[in-house]
Amino acid sequence: MSDALLFEEKDILIYRQGEVRPYRDTLVIEVPLTVYANGQELSTLVCSPQGYKELGVGYLLNEGLISDPADIQDIHHDSNKGILFIEGKIDTPSNGYGHKRYFPEDSETLNNSFYFAKDACQIKPVKSDFRIPASQLLQLISLLEEKSLTFRRTGGVHSAALADNSGLIVRYEDIGRHNAVDKVMGYAFLNGISLDDKCLVLSGRVASEIMFKVARRGIPLILSRSAAMLLAVELAEKLGICIAGFTRGEQFNVYCHPERIIF
Repeated sequence: MSDALLFEEKDILIYRQGEVRPYRDTLVIEVPLTVYANGQELSTLVCSPQGYKELGVGYLLNEGLISDPADIQDIHHDSNKGILFIEGKIDTPSNGYGHKRYFPEDSETLNNSFYFAKDACQIKPVKSDFRIPASQLLQLISLLEEKSLTFRRTGGVHSAALADNSGLIVRYEDIGRHNAVDKVMGYAFLNGISLDDKCLVLSGRVASEIMFKVARRGIPLILSRSAAMLLAVELAEKLGICIAGFTRGEQFNVYCHPERIIF
């Protein structure tokens, strides 16, 4: 689906310097997508109208409900009802909802941080020899911005992409930064793309929830145009993940694991 279908123009009024006048504005489209797994309703995700299957699979994947592409037997999107049906070997929660909550727990791995309880017992440090030139990181951010048509028109979406030393592999824009990441990871999962030699490129901030998604999939580096949160950096330090943020122009900040970048 093209970026143009992620937004529409609408007649509005604008107030400027004491005057009101008509204006043709560009607004981001948002739609609800209800995800069913084996006939059980899991969650309704409010998202941009693109990559529904990738979003649903990425959501299940990052919730820890599936672990192998063979777990997925069938995916069907009912566009009239806004429902995504996924059938297969899915570890659906007994209460019918896949949302996680924060729990304060003791953990030798994560050092008494607030974290998702299920993630804490599953995540292991990333094992990868991946390294990338600093100049390539600057190029990747530039490419992400160049291709983010919806953001340039509306300012109302986040972008996420999967990349390697050769450039961007897949990219999505979405009203939700988690949705954008889930779509990227869902695409990689469905297409059998290995992630131990890739980096996740983001337009938005790097928070702990994003870090868990990245760590769960074994991605060794996160590159962002925005800032990194303290807890995300502390987790990344322990999990062997490099974070480069505030990537603007010819500069960026390296928050941890600089050995993954070739200066």
